[in-house]
Amino acid sequence: MDLQNVIRENVKAALYEDLQGQPDITAMLIPQTRKASARVFTRESMVLCGKQWVEEVFNQIDADVKVSWNYNDGDQIGPDSIVYTLEGRARSLLTGERTALNFLQTLSGVATVTRAYVDKLGDSKTRLLDTRKTIPGLRLAEKYAVKCGGGHNHRMGLFDAFLIKENHISACGSIAEAIRAAHSIAPGRSVEIEVESIEGLKEAIEGGADIVMLDNFSLASINDAVALNAGRVKLEVSGDVTLDNIALIGATNVDYVSSGSLTKHIRAINLSMRFDMRIS
Repeated sequence: MDLQNVIRENVKAALYEDLQGQPDITAMLIPQTRKASARVFTRESMVLCGKQWVEEVFNQIDADVKVSWNYNDGDQIGPDSIVYTLEGRARSLLTGERTALNFLQTLSGVATVTRAYVDKLGDSKTRLLDTRKTIPGLRLAEKYAVKCGGGHNHRMGLFDAFLIKENHISACGSIAEAIRAAHSIAPGRSVEIEVESIEGLKEAIEGGADIVMLDNFSLASINDAVALNAGRVKLEVSGDVTLDNIALIGATNVDYVSSGSLTKHIRAINLSMRFDMRIS
């Protein structure tokens, strides 16, 4: 998927949701020719993400609006910092305000929590992955935000990689049969399978899996799995991963740890826009 096309479609849909193809009737209170400047600032610490979405909002509303940034995506920003400024028609600035902030507060929220998880991993070799637990329509945007926060992307969707879970295994008959079928369907494509026990791990390794997801394993069981595996396949830990335990998981030397919390338990960053006094 092309990011620029996705951004255009994200913004187009969001603006239609807000305007329904109609003018912003509240902004019409202001004379059409009046110019203004504004500043957007954060009330809390954050990792910035979403510049391109903000720029596209104002580009679609009024290409004459000038957006000037003080930071780049991925930058850590302290509270009360001015993130960007705007200059242009007052109506355009007000019409785009909420849509632009919605994208920025959401994506920066994802990037900020991702950075917190990555920081907890420290120097561990374990890489943090996202999941498919994303807001419908914003998957690529949220996965971009995870990368801005220092994380890594798991598969994009159901089309680009195998992830065989409990229900797939039940339908196929066994772990080994599910892996065999996957290799037959798409030879050369990476095959990941979820297991819930050490016995399941043994079967997955013997069956030819490339990656094994250890689902809701205890720390002791994760350590047992790493010792048993001895580097034969990649290991991923998933299930109940939190800021409180991710460092302990990383210390086991698994290859990956994934968390849906990065993209589904989003707390938006507190951002505000204020017009400057000089309005012409």
